[in-house]
Amino acid sequence: MNRFAPPVLCLVIGVFWSGFSNAAEPGQRPNIVWIMSEDNSADYLRHFDPAGAPAPNIEAMAAHGVTFDNAFSNAPVCSVARTTLITGCYAPRIGTQFHRRHVVVPMPPGLKMFPAYLREIGYYTTNHAKEDYNATGGKQAWDVSGGKASWENRPEESTPFFHVETFAQSHESRLHFTEKEMQQPTETDPADVKLQAYFPDTPLFRYTRARYQDRIMQIDALVGGVIEQLQAAGQLENTFVFYFGDHGGVLPRSKGYVYESGLHVPLVVRVPENFRPLADRELGSRTNGFVEFVDFGPTVLRLAGAEQPEGIDGKPFLGADVDPDKVDQRDETFGYADRFDEKYDLVRTLRIGNFKYIRNFEPFYPDGLQNNYRYKCLAYQQWRELFQQGKLTGAALQFFQAKAPEALYDVSTDPDEVNNLAGDPNHAGKLQQLRDQLDDRLKSLPDLSFVTEAVMVDAAIENPTAFGQSHSGTITRYIDTVNLALLPPAQALVQLEAALGDEDPWVRYWALVACSTLGESAKPLVPVIEKFLLDTEPLVVVRAIEFLAINSDVETKSFLYRSLERATNEPEALRMLNTIVYLRDFHGYQVDPDQFRFIIPVEKNGQLIRRLEYLKQQ
Repeated sequence: MNRFAPPVLCLVIGVFWSGFSNAAEPGQRPNIVWIMSEDNSADYLRHFDPAGAPAPNIEAMAAHGVTFDNAFSNAPVCSVARTTLITGCYAPRIGTQFHRRHVVVPMPPGLKMFPAYLREIGYYTTNHAKEDYNATGGKQAWDVSGGKASWENRPEESTPFFHVETFAQSHESRLHFTEKEMQQPTETDPADVKLQAYFPDTPLFRYTRARYQDRIMQIDALVGGVIEQLQAAGQLENTFVFYFGDHGGVLPRSKGYVYESGLHVPLVVRVPENFRPLADRELGSRTNGFVEFVDFGPTVLRLAGAEQPEGIDGKPFLGADVDPDKVDQRDETFGYADRFDEKYDLVRTLRIGNFKYIRNFEPFYPDGLQNNYRYKCLAYQQWRELFQQGKLTGAALQFFQAKAPEALYDVSTDPDEVNNLAGDPNHAGKLQQLRDQLDDRLKSLPDLSFVTEAVMVDAAIENPTAFGQSHSGTITRYIDTVNLALLPPAQALVQLEAALGDEDPWVRYWALVACSTLGESAKPLVPVIEKFLLDTEPLVVVRAIEFLAINSDVETKSFLYRSLERATNEPEALRMLNTIVYLRDFHGYQVDPDQFRFIIPVEKNGQLIRRLEYLKQQ
């Protein structure tokens, strides 16, 4: 069923080449190796933060290369971050922003995953072993991808190679230890670790950080092994070696969250002696210039002398004709968060220099909203127990409270992002600047999340990029509607009442989200909102319930159960259960899961079953 009626424009993005006119012959091209450690932000390494773990091998790489002190994943979770890396495209523009994906989407017309362009000029491309892409095209990208992939298997010794190595020893799952396993001592002394300002200072949190810093030291040893392998093969001084985290993590409030702890990653690039001119920087130097994941693929292409495709969002930061002074002046990065497994929370960020702006489009959802995988970690569990016992205060309490619609942080003085400056008159100008710039970004992409995932899988999946372009005006309307929540309440309510009468159900949907953002201030609209319990669009009904259950005495449960029965795809039902978990856990809204009925299959390994299991076990 296509509930998004406007016609789809067939957009064809042509590819033109802006590469080198004097490209090197295959035997003269550098090799490039990416080493990724899963789930770790920059501050867990001593090279980036004095409180981090020692990493002598990574530090040795830096002494023979360049350290990027401001490197950022655009998304704080694996599949979205890795898809951003491999495509060079912002995920909300091309429809790859949901983790775990419900469907795999095609690449934008005319574009390939960037290693495919390396293969076209004679590179041997290998990936060992994790892909985790939300887009199709991996078979074009790699000569070999999987457990047996190795650059050493290239057809000839003179063949240049691009190789990706992922180390999972720092992955989130490594912190899913039991209380019994906590008896194991750590090399890092828990008494000496630096806890973030938003954590409760407990032995468990200290042990968790110490255990994780031990994992970072294991990663460093593995990085050293890759360097030794290249050295032994006589390829080290022919090879650019990148070390970076695939996004931030992994203690609570990092992976899955668009704070700096989820987006700021370590990045060190070792520069080979035989290709030093391609990195016009002093060895051992550091730069504060901002680089983000959309830039990594274009950088590899530039280093290789490959042609640069039109239609990507990134810009190279190393390679021929890349001016290091201009890279040093870059000071902007864009971040996005949507769905993480079964948990929805639409958030966008824009950081310019030291000021970070966060737009929480569903701020009534606390950061601590249930995600089954996150809460396997004992630290998450203890944090929630302390909240339920009323033992949290200050920054540690924020995780379980409603968020502000807008947040502004000065990360130079508040690296943990706990002091929101959005309401400070002294920063009103900066707030307005970043708000406007982010708004322009979302509209110019355009950001497909504002048509909702449920609609995307019905109406846009064959060509999300073209769908977004052909519906850019409509998406702008949705963004403008939800942003009514940022106006003074008296002004907002007049416009929201008009939006609630719109013929487009998704204008009504975003108007209801804005009402829930305003909360009590929107109570005068209760009689209007009550009518939407009979709306033709089930998700509009659930958004009305989300508001009415908190701000009125209107009976809503029968309408909720009816809406679940009307869901036509998993993302639609999953979005409904997100509301149910939020209302139950934070507002005492009681439901009977035995009354849930679905016309869609509840897949054994899908996301819907996670919410159902959680609701039934409580």
